[in-house]
Amino acid sequence: MKKEEILEAYKSGNLNMEDALAALQEEKSGKSLNLGFADLDLDRDGRCGFPEVVYCAGKTVEQSVDILSVLMKQYDNVIGTRAAAAVYEGLRDKFPQIRYDAAARMVYQHKNTEMRNGERIINIITAGTSDIPVAEEAALTAEIMGNRVRRIYDVGVAGLHRLLARQEEIRQANVNVVVAGMEGALASVVGGLVGRPVIAVPTSIGYGANFHGLSALLAMLNSCAAGISVVNIDNGFGAGRLAAMLNELR
Repeated sequence: MKKEEILEAYKSGNLNMEDALAALQEEKSGKSLNLGFADLDLDRDGRCGFPEVVYCAGKTVEQSVDILSVLMKQYDNVIGTRAAAAVYEGLRDKFPQIRYDAAARMVYQHKNTEMRNGERIINIITAGTSDIPVAEEAALTAEIMGNRVRRIYDVGVAGLHRLLARQEEIRQANVNVVVAGMEGALASVVGGLVGRPVIAVPTSIGYGANFHGLSALLAMLNSCAAGISVVNIDNGFGAGRLAAMLNELR
């Protein structure tokens, strides 16, 4: 029973105080699971609309496998980001529907493929081919969260005609995620073409003065185009999640 139901049962006399306290304690403990090295948040789907996503970098393969195993038993759609192939190898025998994307470094289970937002489109746009790994992290995240995704890759400002040729598709989208390294100018250009939210993702692609994405990050933060939000360097997951949340709004 949920907390409200427990309290109503106690109020109506259907539960005595001892049983009500025990039920409340059980309800509270059901929201997390302590594995010793991790305390899993099992209530995040109810609070936030999607289960806890596992950042695998910095964890051992065994820790990532143990955490993802719990989540994959409980939820249809589960994501592990920045995952090594060894994490996938440790899960695939128990979870035949698990997939691994080497470019995005994402391990995931996508059993529920229902589109939550109908025909609303999220565009994932890259400046260059080198930005695709970060873009794929964003695209897969949005897709697994129930969204229709269109990929528009390698349309950076060095060949502006490529972007202009896709203007109609870009304007059709409910949200545009723009992934760019180097000087990060593409986000500003797209922001000047559309009347919908733009999520800018700076990448660490570029030569020395790019400072591993810092120049692109600062350029995006200083954009004169309105309606642009910026996530952290190489944070494809964060962009995909934000795009999915914006696409839910009515």
